[in-house]
Amino acid sequence: MGRIICVANQKGGVGKTTTTVNLAAALADMRKKVLLIDLDPQGNATMGCGVDKYALDNSVLEVLLGELPARRAVRPSIQDLFDVLPANGDLTAAEVQLLDAPMRERRLALALEPVRNEYDYILIDCPPSLNMLTLNALVAADGVLVPIQTEYYALEGLSALLNTIEQIKAHRNPRLDLEGIVRTMHDPRNNLANDVSGQLISHFQDKVFRTVIPRNVRVAEAPSHGMPVMLYDKSSRGSISYMALASEMARRHQPQTISV
Repeated sequence: MGRIICVANQKGGVGKTTTTVNLAAALADMRKKVLLIDLDPQGNATMGCGVDKYALDNSVLEVLLGELPARRAVRPSIQDLFDVLPANGDLTAAEVQLLDAPMRERRLALALEPVRNEYDYILIDCPPSLNMLTLNALVAADGVLVPIQTEYYALEGLSALLNTIEQIKAHRNPRLDLEGIVRTMHDPRNNLANDVSGQLISHFQDKVFRTVIPRNVRVAEAPSHGMPVMLYDKSSRGSISYMALASEMARRHQPQTISV
């Protein structure tokens, strides 16, 4: 059964979409079957996968509203690396329409049940706010991956997100857990960045991934070309870091063998 991971942080500008797209590509490069779900009306993850958000016949909106099965809305990413359930500005309509819908917070979970076994990983790019879309992602997910920029105010909003995870685990989705925290846009020459990094490890210990994503111009440039950084420049520091993150994540999910 595929593991569903939502990538979430209520604070914007932390590399959430960048992490979702590049982690999906890196896992696919490891021959994992991956579905990326864009749940942000901005549609940046969709465009970053090489899918034109302005030319969609169907999107995640129709899936959430029960008008279309997920399988029929899935599109291939650039070079057919992985699958994409795309989004665009039409998704803002879901916010209003889901408010009065039956089982409104379970729409995504129910839609993914028929396709979940077809993938090793399903990654969900959440909007940078706690709304009905994010709630759907959290109810559907097994884990939450939290990208955090190692800068001032990095911990702002993190405690609120962790409290939300605990509440949803208690009342809506007992499977939900903190997948881990990944440090993004890190500059090791910056004393503050190193201090924030140390604080994260001190508070969350092994929940912090060892892999650190550096500030890297190639990572920033890749979305404008509609591709993950590993297709744009596979030898760049950013690409290597995301491949290391994917490898570390995959190792965490390997069954533990007991030696006799």
